[in-house]
Amino acid sequence: MLREVLHSKIHMATVTGAKPHYVGSITIDADLLDACGMRVNDKVLISNCRNGNRLETYIFRGKPGSGIIELNGAAAHLVEEGDKVIIMHFALMTDEQYAANRPTVLIMKDDNTIDRVINYEPFGGTDS
Repeated sequence: MLREVLHSKIHMATVTGAKPHYVGSITIDADLLDACGMRVNDKVLISNCRNGNRLETYIFRGKPGSGIIELNGAAAHLVEEGDKVIIMHFALMTDEQYAANRPTVLIMKDDNTIDRVINYEPFGGTDS
């Protein structure tokens, strides 16, 4: 059996733009994608910490080092520049894969650089 479980997360990123007339997705700085293992076209769940909106979309790769976290298309109506968001990526895993999975979590600074990286342990706690 496959279960959908957390693979990686970008925690408290700052939205740098919202373009409702752009082809839909979220554009994320390539350095952040590389740091947590997310990929272009991966499906993500985004939670807006200001208003509670949650949405699903897919990833576009942004310029490395740009700090870009930009919502495009219809999703742009659910955020404002400056909002803090949590970006969660999930993966389908067997029980064996789950036992070895340690989701990578990027804890972000206000300027969308990484403050620290942690890994979630499957049976409670975190590993800093």
